[in-house]
Amino acid sequence: MSRTRTERLVNLVICLLSTRRFLTAAQIAATVPGYEHDPDDVRDHEAFQRKFERDKAELRELGVPLETGTASVFDTEPGYRIAHREYALPDIPLEPDEAAAVGIAARLWQHAGLAAAASSGLAKLRAAGVDVDPQATLGLEPMVTVDPAFAPLTAAARDRREVSFDYRTPDGDAPATRRLQPWGVVCWRGRWYVVGHDLEREATRCFRLSRVVGAVRVTGRPGAYTPPEVDLISHVARWSGPVERTGRATVLVAPGRAAGLRRWAVGGSTGPDGDRLVLPYADPESLAGQLVGYGPDVRVLSPPEVREAVIQRLKEVAARHDEVATSGGAR
Repeated sequence: MSRTRTERLVNLVICLLSTRRFLTAAQIAATVPGYEHDPDDVRDHEAFQRKFERDKAELRELGVPLETGTASVFDTEPGYRIAHREYALPDIPLEPDEAAAVGIAARLWQHAGLAAAASSGLAKLRAAGVDVDPQATLGLEPMVTVDPAFAPLTAAARDRREVSFDYRTPDGDAPATRRLQPWGVVCWRGRWYVVGHDLEREATRCFRLSRVVGAVRVTGRPGAYTPPEVDLISHVARWSGPVERTGRATVLVAPGRAAGLRRWAVGGSTGPDGDRLVLPYADPESLAGQLVGYGPDVRVLSPPEVREAVIQRLKEVAARHDEVATSGGAR
């Protein structure tokens, strides 16, 4: 969704929430920025009607209770409003750290291409009086990256649609096509996985998103299956098997920062330039995925393989931010 359309939808919601009577399309066009047009120009008016119909459908898809009716029996043209009783949320008692966590989650959804859902959720929380700061970091700066397969697989799991994709295993020479009924996408030890029913093997399987090659293809109709009630994280943990962290990495941490790493450390010392922590690890890439989340508060001193993995992760983050900035500026 473009920024212009998002702003228009927000203005439309504000307009319809600000009135208790039904507003006609003509009244909305005269009130909401983005709907300006010449009603006497047939083509211009038809373009407005198409735009307005798309926006109404979008609001209803987002769960906004858009009502249709008339202010009196003498009105011949239907009007629109948003029912406060259905749109309002009950009191949500969130502690400051909980509200900050909601903000961090929203930043993930926005980075993953689900900005509309994130904005809708945050708007409802703010409407309920919850002070949610999407920039809050809980003492760390999350630099979230997701694999390209994240968005299509998440959408397919939400809509219960079968998918197919090419998947490369560590010991395979070439990727093989897999057909899956996805149940959900979860993060485990710094990596993203999709869990579902493998149609070729007729069994439950999980796949690491970073090993998906190319685009995810949606092949099934919506609502084609019903996923079972399973703990996806537990399934991925069993599939991954136990991890022996035989490696040791030394990192320099800013004073008072990275509490999570401090709990995980198996050794360390304090110096004038910061605290040195010794961290056990099994896979340098997995460790790098966790370290980059702390941003400038953590610097890898050794070994070179972990330092290079962190540098590569940061380059990927920078590249993705450049892609987002470029695509946003082209709209």
